[in-house]
Amino acid sequence: MDQHTGLTIIIVAALVGLGAIVAIVLRQRRIAADANRESLFAASTEGEELCPHCGGGNLAADDRCIYCGASLPSPRPPLL
Repeated sequence: MDQHTGLTIIIVAALVGLGAIVAIVLRQRRIAADANRESLFAASTEGEELCPHCGGGNLAADDRCIYCGASLPSPRPPLL
């Protein structure tokens, strides 16, 4: 193998390595952008009461937390 062939192989290997690095960086940026995007679907919390003790979600009609058993505040009358 002469010098030109060895130099060509090294240059090709370096270009393949640089291409792989660019592909990895672009993929990581795309994944990060997708993670920061807000979801198009909303989560409904209608009829849910959070426990003041543990923060668990309970039905609004419940008077005790299903997770820790603490008393939940009485429901407020609806505003007219």
